[in-house]
Amino acid sequence: MSDNQQLSSATLELLEQAEQYKFLGKHKEALALLEELLLEDPSNVPALEEVADNELSLEQLKRAETAAKRAISLNKESFAGQYVLGCIAMRSKEWKRAVEHLRLANSLHPNDPEILRCLGWTLFFSGKRLQGVVTLERALNLDEENPWILCDLADVYIRVGCRAKAESLLQRAEEFGEDNERILLLRKKLQSVSH
Repeated sequence: MSDNQQLSSATLELLEQAEQYKFLGKHKEALALLEELLLEDPSNVPALEEVADNELSLEQLKRAETAAKRAISLNKESFAGQYVLGCIAMRSKEWKRAVEHLRLANSLHPNDPEILRCLGWTLFFSGKRLQGVVTLERALNLDEENPWILCDLADVYIRVGCRAKAESLLQRAEEFGEDNERILLLRKKLQSVSH
């Protein structure tokens, strides 16, 4: 039986509301709902996973790590917990550890574009550049309009000297994305390597 089948409809409703808050960038509101759920049931794995993800978005890495590790201790197949631990390792540039967690997350939840995006980035920076690019391309094939994937892939193409590909990706990112600051930074980077 999955975690969702064991949860009450009221709990599922609160989890859905917390997820809506998260997607709107209202992480503190999401955390308030999730903490309410965890007071009732401290072993609620989906709530712990959501806490980890929201804390990660708020840059509360220790709190995110604690929630992710707790989720994994309760459910060894917590891909979200592994994803969060991979992202934390990625932010501190611990590439080997990041790759391990993100590979495990991908094996537990294959073909998730966000997991593949992070895995591709970490593979690239861990020295497995070709594998990183291929993984980022796979992420883009699964989510062709994702500005983060487009920017990450453009960035690695700039780094390997494929300027035309990077330019094309940045044009697409401008169509779909709101992260104009990152696009501008990448355009400057592209111009600096072109001259």
